[in-house]
Amino acid sequence: MAIRAILWDIDDTLFDYTGADAAGLSRKLEEERIAGRYGTPAQALALWRQITDRHWARFAAGEGTFQGQRRERVREFLGEPGMSAEAADAWLERYIEHYKAAWTVFPDVVPALDALAGDYRHGVLSNSSTANQDPKLRDLGLRDRFEVLVCAVELGISKPEAGAFLAACEALGLPPGEVAYVGDQPEIDARGARDAGLLAIWLDRDGGRGDGPDGVHRIAGLGQLPELLAGDTRFGARSGIR
Repeated sequence: MAIRAILWDIDDTLFDYTGADAAGLSRKLEEERIAGRYGTPAQALALWRQITDRHWARFAAGEGTFQGQRRERVREFLGEPGMSAEAADAWLERYIEHYKAAWTVFPDVVPALDALAGDYRHGVLSNSSTANQDPKLRDLGLRDRFEVLVCAVELGISKPEAGAFLAACEALGLPPGEVAYVGDQPEIDARGARDAGLLAIWLDRDGGRGDGPDGVHRIAGLGQLPELLAGDTRFGARSGIR
């Protein structure tokens, strides 16, 4: 079955989320003169991401609200469980200002989208909200590249659940066998897409993250994507399928 469309993850696939997150957090901690509390910038970021992932997982499982999980992230990170909602919101909004100032796309994104534009339809499936991701894509100059934007918050189900991938395929009006999914997470993105019946492509920019799931394609950069899709993508081994 020929691939007719590509669904994309956003954060750390199209957009350098880790870089922007690191810069935004570092500037916020320096602004408040509390950077030394967390050791190195890398240690501060690791803690922030760990807390973020845990609270997001609870929200994705149906516990609490979107804004509520944001406030709890701030309270836990700062060690202030009694922090008011207003103060937590203000802290996060200031961090977001610094974070947004560091927004950038990876250098291989636009060339890859240009190379693929004539042969494939494009959409996005993200484990975030439309309120977050639509403005981000517009600010980065990418929103018009995608026919559909499907996000977990509005959908009510998130990757790696098969239903999230199938809902995005339905939004494109295509069966999963005609859709490829590109994402940076080997389990949430690649394994989830594979299990839902899509062509799963794991974008491993840094390398060294182990073998990854069986039956997915592993690429080191988006420059490899056009050739992968032009070949025997579902059963061949040219792309490093595992």
